[in-house]
Amino acid sequence: MRSWRPRRAVWWKRGVKGGATVPSRILLFALSAILLAVLIGCSGFGRVEQGQVIAYDRTAGVVTLIRDSNYKDPANPRFDLLPPVSVRVPQNPAEMGPEPEAGRLLALDWKQGRAVIFDPVTEALKEIPVAVLDVQTQVARDDARLGGRKFPVVDRAGGTVTVILPRRRTIVTFRPPEEYLGLPEDTWKVGDEVRYYYKDPEQALRMMNVSKTEVGGAKS
Repeated sequence: MRSWRPRRAVWWKRGVKGGATVPSRILLFALSAILLAVLIGCSGFGRVEQGQVIAYDRTAGVVTLIRDSNYKDPANPRFDLLPPVSVRVPQNPAEMGPEPEAGRLLALDWKQGRAVIFDPVTEALKEIPVAVLDVQTQVARDDARLGGRKFPVVDRAGGTVTVILPRRRTIVTFRPPEEYLGLPEDTWKVGDEVRYYYKDPEQALRMMNVSKTEVGGAKS
Protein backbone atom coordinates (compact mmCIF):
# COMPACT_ATOMS: atom_id res chain seq x y z
CA MET A 1 0.00 0.00 0.00
CA ARG A 2 1.29 3.41 -0.93
CA SER A 3 1.78 5.73 1.99
CA TRP A 4 -0.08 9.06 1.87
CA ARG A 5 1.92 12.23 1.84
CA PRO A 6 0.54 15.76 1.69
CA ARG A 7 1.19 17.19 -1.73
CA ARG A 8 3.05 20.46 -1.94
CA ALA A 9 1.22 23.28 -3.58
CA VAL A 10 2.90 24.21 -6.81
CA TRP A 11 2.16 27.94 -6.82
CA TRP A 12 3.38 28.60 -10.31
CA LYS A 13 0.95 26.03 -11.66
CA ARG A 14 -2.00 26.17 -9.34
CA GLY A 15 -4.33 29.13 -9.30
CA VAL A 16 -4.40 31.33 -6.23
CA LYS A 17 -7.43 33.06 -4.82
CA GLY A 18 -9.04 35.17 -7.49
CA GLY A 19 -7.88 32.89 -10.29
CA ALA A 20 -4.57 34.69 -11.01
CA THR A 21 -1.27 32.86 -10.82
CA VAL A 22 1.72 34.35 -9.01
CA PRO A 23 3.53 35.20 -12.25
CA SER A 24 0.34 36.96 -13.43
CA ARG A 25 0.24 38.99 -10.23
CA ILE A 26 3.88 39.95 -10.60
CA LEU A 27 3.23 41.03 -14.18
CA LEU A 28 0.18 43.01 -13.07
CA PHE A 29 2.14 44.80 -10.35
CA ALA A 30 4.96 45.54 -12.79
CA LEU A 31 2.57 47.03 -15.34
CA SER A 32 0.90 49.11 -12.63
CA ALA A 33 4.28 50.45 -11.51
CA ILE A 34 5.21 51.36 -15.09
CA LEU A 35 1.87 53.13 -15.62
CA LEU A 36 2.31 55.07 -12.37
CA ALA A 37 5.81 56.13 -13.41
CA VAL A 38 4.50 57.32 -16.78
CA LEU A 39 1.72 59.32 -15.13
CA ILE A 40 4.15 60.92 -12.70
CA GLY A 41 6.49 61.73 -15.57
CA CYS A 42 3.70 63.32 -17.60
CA SER A 43 2.69 65.48 -14.66
CA GLY A 44 6.15 67.05 -14.81
CA PHE A 45 5.42 68.79 -18.11
CA GLY A 46 4.58 72.47 -17.82
CA ARG A 47 1.94 74.58 -19.54
CA VAL A 48 1.86 77.76 -21.60
CA GLU A 49 -0.44 80.73 -21.03
CA GLN A 50 -0.87 84.04 -22.86
CA GLY A 51 -2.62 87.28 -22.04
CA GLN A 52 -2.58 91.08 -22.01
CA VAL A 53 -0.83 92.80 -19.12
CA ILE A 54 -3.07 95.09 -17.06
CA ALA A 55 -0.61 95.65 -14.20
CA TYR A 56 3.11 95.16 -13.60
CA ASP A 57 4.78 95.50 -10.20
CA ARG A 58 8.48 95.76 -11.03
CA THR A 59 9.54 95.77 -7.37
CA ALA A 60 7.65 92.59 -6.50
CA GLY A 61 8.28 91.06 -9.92
CA VAL A 62 4.59 90.29 -10.48
CA VAL A 63 2.67 90.54 -13.75
CA THR A 64 -1.15 90.63 -13.78
CA LEU A 65 -2.92 89.81 -17.01
CA ILE A 66 -6.22 89.01 -18.70
CA ARG A 67 -5.98 85.69 -20.54
CA ASP A 68 -6.86 85.06 -24.17
CA SER A 69 -10.01 82.97 -24.73
CA ASN A 70 -9.33 82.74 -28.48
CA TYR A 71 -5.84 81.21 -28.15
CA LYS A 72 -6.44 78.80 -31.05
CA ASP A 73 -6.41 81.80 -33.39
CA PRO A 74 -3.22 83.71 -32.47
CA ALA A 75 -3.85 86.40 -35.09
CA ASN A 76 -7.12 87.41 -33.42
CA PRO A 77 -6.74 87.25 -29.63
CA ARG A 78 -9.71 87.94 -27.37
CA PHE A 79 -8.63 89.02 -23.90
CA ASP A 80 -11.71 88.41 -21.79
CA LEU A 81 -11.07 85.49 -19.41
CA LEU A 82 -11.70 86.48 -15.80
CA PRO A 83 -10.57 86.67 -13.08
CA PRO A 84 -7.20 88.28 -13.83
CA VAL A 85 -4.16 86.08 -13.26
CA SER A 86 -1.05 87.20 -11.38
CA VAL A 87 2.26 85.43 -11.94
CA ARG A 88 5.82 86.07 -10.75
CA VAL A 89 8.37 86.74 -13.46
CA PRO A 90 11.13 84.13 -14.02
CA GLN A 91 13.77 83.98 -11.29
CA ASN A 92 16.44 83.60 -13.96
CA PRO A 93 16.77 86.98 -15.76
CA ALA A 94 17.93 85.15 -18.90
CA GLU A 95 14.44 83.62 -19.19
CA MET A 96 12.74 87.03 -19.11
CA GLY A 97 12.11 89.09 -22.25
CA PRO A 98 11.63 92.89 -22.33
CA GLU A 99 9.67 94.19 -19.35
CA PRO A 100 5.96 94.49 -20.18
CA GLU A 101 4.01 97.73 -20.29
CA ALA A 102 0.60 97.59 -18.65
CA GLY A 103 -2.68 98.95 -19.97
CA ARG A 104 -6.40 98.35 -19.43
CA LEU A 105 -7.78 98.86 -22.94
CA LEU A 106 -8.58 95.29 -23.97
CA ALA A 107 -10.46 95.93 -27.21
CA LEU A 108 -11.47 98.78 -29.50
CA ASP A 109 -13.88 98.20 -32.36
CA TRP A 110 -13.80 101.47 -34.30
CA LYS A 111 -16.35 100.22 -36.83
CA GLN A 112 -18.94 99.46 -34.16
CA GLY A 113 -17.88 102.35 -31.92
CA ARG A 114 -17.20 100.43 -28.73
CA ALA A 115 -14.28 100.04 -26.35
CA VAL A 116 -13.73 97.36 -23.70
CA ILE A 117 -11.69 98.18 -20.61
CA PHE A 118 -10.83 96.38 -17.39
CA ASP A 119 -12.31 98.08 -14.32
CA PRO A 120 -9.98 97.47 -11.33
CA VAL A 121 -12.68 98.54 -8.85
CA THR A 122 -15.23 95.92 -9.87
CA GLU A 123 -12.59 93.58 -11.38
CA ALA A 124 -14.85 93.19 -14.39
CA LEU A 125 -14.83 94.11 -18.06
CA LYS A 126 -16.75 97.23 -19.04
CA GLU A 127 -18.00 98.04 -22.53
CA ILE A 128 -18.07 101.75 -23.36
CA PRO A 129 -19.75 103.36 -26.39
CA VAL A 130 -17.41 105.77 -28.18
CA ALA A 131 -17.79 108.19 -31.08
CA VAL A 132 -14.94 107.51 -33.50
CA LEU A 133 -13.53 110.69 -35.05
CA ASP A 134 -10.46 109.53 -36.97
CA VAL A 135 -8.77 106.27 -38.00
CA GLN A 136 -5.26 106.05 -39.46
CA THR A 137 -4.08 102.63 -40.62
CA GLN A 138 -0.77 101.08 -41.73
CA VAL A 139 1.22 102.97 -39.10
CA ALA A 140 4.82 101.77 -38.98
CA ARG A 141 7.18 102.12 -36.02
CA ASP A 142 9.02 105.01 -37.68
CA ASP A 143 5.88 106.57 -39.18
CA ALA A 144 5.87 110.38 -39.29
CA ARG A 145 2.24 110.35 -38.10
CA LEU A 146 3.46 109.31 -34.68
CA GLY A 147 5.11 112.70 -34.33
CA GLY A 148 7.07 111.69 -31.25
CA ARG A 149 3.84 111.43 -29.26
CA LYS A 150 3.43 109.09 -26.31
CA PHE A 151 0.15 107.20 -26.38
CA PRO A 152 -2.53 107.35 -25.24
CA VAL A 153 -3.16 111.06 -25.75
CA VAL A 154 -6.01 112.15 -23.48
CA ASP A 155 -7.33 115.62 -24.31
CA ARG A 156 -9.68 116.32 -21.42
CA ALA A 157 -10.35 119.88 -22.58
CA GLY A 158 -11.33 118.71 -26.05
CA GLY A 159 -13.03 115.56 -24.76
CA THR A 160 -11.07 113.16 -26.99
CA VAL A 161 -8.74 110.20 -26.62
CA THR A 162 -6.17 109.06 -29.20
CA VAL A 163 -4.82 105.54 -28.88
CA ILE A 164 -2.55 103.27 -30.85
CA LEU A 165 -3.40 99.63 -31.53
CA PRO A 166 -0.01 97.93 -32.12
CA ARG A 167 -1.43 94.66 -33.44
CA ARG A 168 -3.62 96.55 -35.95
CA ARG A 169 -0.94 99.17 -36.65
CA THR A 170 -3.68 101.76 -36.33
CA ILE A 171 -4.16 105.13 -34.60
CA VAL A 172 -7.72 105.87 -33.51
CA THR A 173 -9.16 109.10 -32.10
CA PHE A 174 -12.53 108.90 -30.38
CA ARG A 175 -14.79 110.70 -27.95
CA PRO A 176 -15.84 108.64 -24.90
CA PRO A 177 -18.73 109.61 -22.59
CA GLU A 178 -17.72 112.59 -20.47
CA GLU A 179 -17.72 110.65 -17.20
CA TYR A 180 -14.91 108.42 -18.47
CA LEU A 181 -12.50 111.25 -19.32
CA GLY A 182 -11.42 111.49 -15.69
CA LEU A 183 -10.12 107.91 -15.58
CA PRO A 184 -6.35 107.31 -15.38
CA GLU A 185 -4.55 107.43 -18.72
CA ASP A 186 -3.58 103.74 -18.61
CA THR A 187 -7.32 103.02 -19.01
CA TRP A 188 -6.85 103.80 -22.70
CA LYS A 189 -3.51 102.08 -23.18
CA VAL A 190 -3.19 98.67 -24.83
CA GLY A 191 -1.01 96.58 -22.51
CA ASP A 192 1.69 94.31 -23.87
CA GLU A 193 0.87 90.72 -24.70
CA VAL A 194 3.03 88.17 -22.89
CA ARG A 195 3.39 84.42 -23.21
CA TYR A 196 4.83 82.36 -20.36
CA TYR A 197 5.71 78.77 -19.50
CA TYR A 198 5.05 77.43 -16.01
CA LYS A 199 4.63 74.39 -13.78
CA ASP A 200 3.55 76.32 -10.69
CA PRO A 201 0.66 78.61 -11.82
CA GLU A 202 2.04 81.42 -9.66
CA GLN A 203 5.63 81.26 -10.98
CA ALA A 204 6.68 81.70 -14.61
CA LEU A 205 9.76 79.74 -15.69
CA ARG A 206 10.04 81.59 -19.01
CA MET A 207 8.30 84.74 -20.20
CA MET A 208 8.27 86.37 -23.63
CA ASN A 209 6.96 89.82 -24.46
CA VAL A 210 4.97 89.01 -27.60
CA SER A 211 4.20 92.67 -28.34
CA LYS A 212 7.87 93.62 -28.47
CA THR A 213 9.12 90.52 -30.30
CA GLU A 214 6.35 89.21 -32.56
CA VAL A 215 3.70 91.89 -33.02
CA GLY A 216 4.58 94.54 -35.57
CA GLY A 217 3.44 98.09 -35.09
CA ALA A 218 4.27 101.45 -33.67
CA LYS A 219 5.77 102.05 -30.29
CA SER A 220 3.42 103.28 -27.61
